[in-house]
Amino acid sequence: MPGRDATNGRRSTDSVPVSRYPQPDMSSETSHHKPRVAVVFGGRSSEHAISVLTAGAVLRAIDREKYDVLPIGITTDGRWALTADDPERMAIADRQLPTVAALTESAEGAVVLPVDPTNREVVYSEPGSVPKALGEVDVVFPVLHGPYGEDGTLQGLLELSGVPYVGSGVLASAVGQDKDYMKRVFTSFGLPVGPYEVIRPREWEKDPAAARRKIVDFAAEHGWPLFVKPARAGSSMGITKVDDLGGLDEAIEEARRHDPKILVESLLRGREIECGVLEFEDGPRASVPAEIPPVTAHDFYDFEAKYIDSADGIVPAPLTAEQTAKVQELAVAAFDAASCEGLVRADFFLQDNGEFVINEINTLPGFTPISMYPRMWQESGVSYPELIDRLLQAALHRSTGLR
Repeated sequence: MPGRDATNGRRSTDSVPVSRYPQPDMSSETSHHKPRVAVVFGGRSSEHAISVLTAGAVLRAIDREKYDVLPIGITTDGRWALTADDPERMAIADRQLPTVAALTESAEGAVVLPVDPTNREVVYSEPGSVPKALGEVDVVFPVLHGPYGEDGTLQGLLELSGVPYVGSGVLASAVGQDKDYMKRVFTSFGLPVGPYEVIRPREWEKDPAAARRKIVDFAAEHGWPLFVKPARAGSSMGITKVDDLGGLDEAIEEARRHDPKILVESLLRGREIECGVLEFEDGPRASVPAEIPPVTAHDFYDFEAKYIDSADGIVPAPLTAEQTAKVQELAVAAFDAASCEGLVRADFFLQDNGEFVINEINTLPGFTPISMYPRMWQESGVSYPELIDRLLQAALHRSTGLR
């Protein structure tokens, strides 16, 4: 347990304060019946703060009578830290975003998950002190967004460790993170995607002028404005709407600040529609769709509109029965095309010609209080706590490894 000697249960003098950290009930009767859930959040990506927001909402929703909970935060430099089980501190305060560093009192203590499928025991250690066993973990709920967590890297670690986890496996997570390969997969399955161009790191490093001309030629064919974005980021991080050549260079640099691989997309005129997919016992099902209305205070649905100014989505989306059925069909098809598991949020454009185009999927969508995924399922008859419970139960009953 955190803050206690693993051998005799006495508090260690050099440990972090016990009162600030989760103290799971490790009695044989309780631990036998209550699965241990490690909620892993934070991470090294630019979406660190969004992950902390999501973790706060998830921690509030987990049924503590049914599950034993161990919050583990990953700092921006990659350290796995034992954090306070304090959802109230995992929220935006005075327009300031939360961080894992603010939730842990020890700047050096680290949590270690053994890469050994025969041992699921988590260990906490600090310099100059004896490592302390925190007990075994039955399932991991990763609420990491972006690279180093949502992209298959954490999923690979958990596969090696033999620990079940919520959400998609390595392949689907990687495909869902890389918008280039995501669109290639969708195209190969006959799903409709909009025009796009990719500038890979080697292209830019070898000949920036030629890479820039590639974008200009794309604009000549599809018209301005364009959206320049990181190929492997989310939460609208690093995206710039470019109206003409004058703003192109700055947009490229902003995207490359988040990812050396960038994606260029043409403007698709129409309505932004989202749809949730959740895996049930009989297979994936789609939620009622939602609509993201035009954001008047922002040029597009960017980071501040999503998380700071809290742009409201319309749930359910005002669609015809035929349009609703179509977008639900496409959402499940995208889930299957990428070999997803557990959950997905699929984002679409309903074009002025009445046709849907899939923009992207998110294999670990946000669970913040304003996030669309839980709101869509709430409207579909699955409450927030029930949604969390269903995801955990599905993970507990799904094996790791090839499946």
